[in-house]
Amino acid sequence: MRIFSLLAIPFLLCTPAQAWGPVGHRITGAIADENLSGVARAHVRLLLGAEDLAEAATWPDDMKSDPAEYWQKKAGPWHYVTVRQGDSYQSKDAPPEGDAMSALDGFTATLRNPKSSIEDKRLALRFIVHIIGDLHQPLHAGGGDDRGGNDVKVNWFGRATNLHSVWDSAMIEQRALSYSEYAHWLSRLISPEQVIDWSDPAPSVWVGESIALRKTIYPADASISWDYAYKHRSEMDDRLKRGGIRIAVYLNWVFDPGTGTVPAKQTK
Repeated sequence: MRIFSLLAIPFLLCTPAQAWGPVGHRITGAIADENLSGVARAHVRLLLGAEDLAEAATWPDDMKSDPAEYWQKKAGPWHYVTVRQGDSYQSKDAPPEGDAMSALDGFTATLRNPKSSIEDKRLALRFIVHIIGDLHQPLHAGGGDDRGGNDVKVNWFGRATNLHSVWDSAMIEQRALSYSEYAHWLSRLISPEQVIDWSDPAPSVWVGESIALRKTIYPADASISWDYAYKHRSEMDDRLKRGGIRIAVYLNWVFDPGTGTVPAKQTK
């Protein structure tokens, strides 16, 4: 029996915020796996072997504990974007190391470059799967004034935490489902019309959606529980579903040899 939902909350709230938590990222990866084209699936298998996209989706977060400078200094900002003004992303708001949008561009170029090594392509693929998931978490398109909700202190069912962690993991873990169960539930609810509607590989579209949602999820009261979860659960599920479909759509585009167009670039 899985009755750990509320009991586990004190432990998961102590973990660092990292976009979707492991379960959320695996959900998007599992949904993506079901929607890959034959060509994309073959390329993924060549690079990852038996590792599926659900496993690959958490790898960049797993590597945050690596003491190497690449992980401790360079790669940190690649999990989010900052939108200081307006409703659309502008690259001028990115730190010197770049951000999720610039990293996505760079890793895409690596995957599409026939001269890239297998090791570099494997790293790029894992990051792409992860970054696309990140860009669908609304607080990873932050306004630059509260560290994506990390500075917004809340009490989730009486436990002190922050808004970012609630969206990363707490609302997902509250369901007491494994990632595969959750992904299966969500996949059954994705209609063919939605797959068609969401099949836009332009990252600016995904970020615009996250910005719009982010503006609606800050609670008026710091004490949040069932009412907040009920109000926003369907929105969270929607972002997970879209994230999974967009990962597949993007990889299908990357690995399709007949596709020469590039998704719309970020605003300069």
